[in-house]
Amino acid sequence: MRDKLFMLIVDPQRDFCDPEGALAVPGADKDMMRLAQLIRRIGDKITEIYCTLDTHHFFDISHPVFWSSSEGKNPDPFTIITPDDVRKGLWKTSRPDHQSYALKYVSELAENQRYPLCIWPPHCLIGTKGHNIVPALSDALTGWEKQQLAPVDYIMKGSNYKTEHYSAVQADVPVREDSSTLMNYKLLTNLQQSDMMLIAGEALSHCVKFTVEDIAGELGEASVRKMVLLEDCASSVPGFEKQGADFVREMLARGMRISNSVDFSA
Repeated sequence: MRDKLFMLIVDPQRDFCDPEGALAVPGADKDMMRLAQLIRRIGDKITEIYCTLDTHHFFDISHPVFWSSSEGKNPDPFTIITPDDVRKGLWKTSRPDHQSYALKYVSELAENQRYPLCIWPPHCLIGTKGHNIVPALSDALTGWEKQQLAPVDYIMKGSNYKTEHYSAVQADVPVREDSSTLMNYKLLTNLQQSDMMLIAGEALSHCVKFTVEDIAGELGEASVRKMVLLEDCASSVPGFEKQGADFVREMLARGMRISNSVDFSA
């Protein structure tokens, strides 16, 4: 029996990977072209493909419309909102009934070692072009399905407007009454069956980082040794390059391997 080679692609969507996207990551368009070429080259060796899709409403805790200043202005994209900011009234929720929840939320972010709340341009909105996978990769995934007679497993994340959902495994602050924000044990169980996991997607500093860290945290060090990061198929958000590089260095020390779309062979 051949080894089970799984591929995990994180958020390869237009808003991240198209230079005209709402939250374009520099270099991501080329990342996805290289990834598409790899899939075409070794597709017959790939056992399963999992692809996460960031999925948001316009009204979302990390979008400007959710918040307002004392002057009634929404925050600019890339504003950081801390617990002190909320306590002091520098930022309030646009809906007063969300104020107490929002303070609890940003306080929990500060406690659980996730990033502080960053306000992003509205992105990957449900039903919009920006939510779609970039065409080059979409074509490659369709070709893989045709060749393998098997479906790509698409995993939606982020549709609960009350929490961020960088990781494919769980929301940054799970919402107890919404199972889609809780630990995705189905995905974890599936990934555990692999002999090797190829990791790619956007952004290295955010959704790739937290997805990989959560998988490792739940499945343990044996899962880390199965991982191969395709370094030329993932890029960091500008200003977060250090976080991306630190993540890679820490995971390599734990046993993750690194390769690229040209050199990797199954």
